[in-house]
Amino acid sequence: MTASEPSSDGTGWLPCSDRSRERDDPLAATGSRGLQWFLVEVSGPWGTRAFLDPPFDEELGRALVTRIEAAGMRPLAIRRTGRRPAQHSWKWAVVDSRPGQESVRWGEVTEPRELLDVPLDGSTGVASDRPIFCVCAHARHDQCCAVRGRQVVTRLAEAFPEETWECSHLGGDRFAGTMVLLPHGLYYGRVDDGDAEGIAQSYLDGRVQERFFRGRSSLTHPVQAAQHFARLEYGDDHIDAYAPIEEHWHDSGTWTVVLSDSDTDRADDGPRTITVELAEALSEPLLSTCSATRFGQVRQWRLASITRGRWLSRQEA
Repeated sequence: MTASEPSSDGTGWLPCSDRSRERDDPLAATGSRGLQWFLVEVSGPWGTRAFLDPPFDEELGRALVTRIEAAGMRPLAIRRTGRRPAQHSWKWAVVDSRPGQESVRWGEVTEPRELLDVPLDGSTGVASDRPIFCVCAHARHDQCCAVRGRQVVTRLAEAFPEETWECSHLGGDRFAGTMVLLPHGLYYGRVDDGDAEGIAQSYLDGRVQERFFRGRSSLTHPVQAAQHFARLEYGDDHIDAYAPIEEHWHDSGTWTVVLSDSDTDRADDGPRTITVELAEALSEPLLSTCSATRFGQVRQWRLASITRGRWLSRQEA
């Protein structure tokens, strides 16, 4: 096996997102971790690693990323799409994606080094109830993000100009065009094949569109997978449906995930549970990005069983 990974019809090399579509790689349960985020507006060009490569100041970028990650947060560069004027100030946002604590706070500094002094605990900045739609358009990280992401962000910005931003690498290049909807941290992939405006509107309505949904950043991959199968089986597409109660890994390579049941038909009897049994496996070797030269395997999930459980008593709940 070589690093060229030709297309199935033998016509030669294809970008990673094209290869992913040919393989029909599952989108579900591929959302990477992000409990809290620190967004920085960087209007100019981005290097391969946004904050760590020129033209961004490397020393400052390294100090900033180290500080953000030490606080358990995820750094993300953002910028408006289209033509941008010279940057004279730097907007920032602290975003909390933890369930029940979702929030956005915006601030601004006049010098990039002042970013090192911004409190990361949400104690400063202006609270906002406006969501943030981040579409990966990080061209130097992966060409698919440039080609497919730009299509998505252009269309989305026409409908939601204030909410929409280009962003740096989100993960899952093979699922381009990718985006994350904040503050809830909802990951979507292959959005250029769908209706980006409709997906964003569903989010504003408190719902997810399962066809392109990758998972919620605050939840583990087993929980993301369990929720995916619960939505397919029982049909509730509300963002907060099927909240996780517990998850267990077994030596056999399987998972048991217990979710709360959103069915309220018998609410007087107490909350009900859904138990999802998952089999975890590794994919066939693949090249996950356009620049990858080594084949790797990724986690995938198969539904073993899904059952509605007994109603818990008020005390147990």
